[in-house]
Amino acid sequence: MNPHQPAALEDKRLMEGDRFYNTPMELTLEVIGGKWKSVLVYQLLAGPLRFSELKRRVPGITEKMLTQQLRELERNGIVSRTVFAEVPPRVEYRVTEHGATLQPVLEAMCLWGRSHWQQQPTAT
Repeated sequence: MNPHQPAALEDKRLMEGDRFYNTPMELTLEVIGGKWKSVLVYQLLAGPLRFSELKRRVPGITEKMLTQQLRELERNGIVSRTVFAEVPPRVEYRVTEHGATLQPVLEAMCLWGRSHWQQQPTAT
C-alpha cells in the first residue's frame, strides 16, 4: 500500500452526530483545526491550567474566543473543565485521556513547523 494514498477506509463517509465527513482528516480538522484549538491542547498537555493561565500562555486570543474554543474542545471530549467549590470559584481545564492521544499528532506538527521554518530563506 502506498503511504501517500488514502486508505480504503477513507473512501467511506463518516458520520458524527448529524454531520458527514468525506475523510477522517476532515473530522480531525473539525475537532482540532483552526488557529487556536491545537495550541490550547498543546499547552494543556503539560498539565491543568486555569482560564487566566491559558490566556497568558496563548497571546493574541481574546477571552471570547478562548471561551468558545474551550467549550468546543470540551464538547468533543478533548478537554475537561473542573469547577472547585471555593470563593472565588476556581476553574481548571485539563486534557482528557482521549485528548492525550493527540500528543504525538501535535508533537509531529511542531517538528514539521520547526523544519519548515528552518527551510525558509532568510531575508537579506
